[in-house]
Amino acid sequence: MQKKITARFYHTQSGTSPVLEWLRSLPVDDRYAIGQDLARVEFRWPIGMPLCRALSDGLWEVRSTLPSRRIARLIFCAEAGELFVLHGFIKKTQKTPAVDLSLAYKRMKEIKS
Repeated sequence: MQKKITARFYHTQSGTSPVLEWLRSLPVDDRYAIGQDLARVEFRWPIGMPLCRALSDGLWEVRSTLPSRRIARLIFCAEAGELFVLHGFIKKTQKTPAVDLSLAYKRMKEIKS
């Protein structure tokens, strides 16, 4: 089976990847669960709930339940046949925090320009 879309991680102009750094800070089991969910999106795109949900204005989220009994989200956009992972965080409230959404929007604008 081939990937329908390839995931790429957002990189700053200095070359760092804040999403990868965040992922590497998580326990191994949690990283594995998030990686599995991201791979499912790559192989089954377009995919809907419960794994993936459209947010607004071109942003989507991968919804992961972690072995550590926490909930994680990866926010991404799909552009030019690729999936760009823009932001990742541990969810602590029911609604996605505005600061996380605005950061993802800012990064999406950088990618599109």
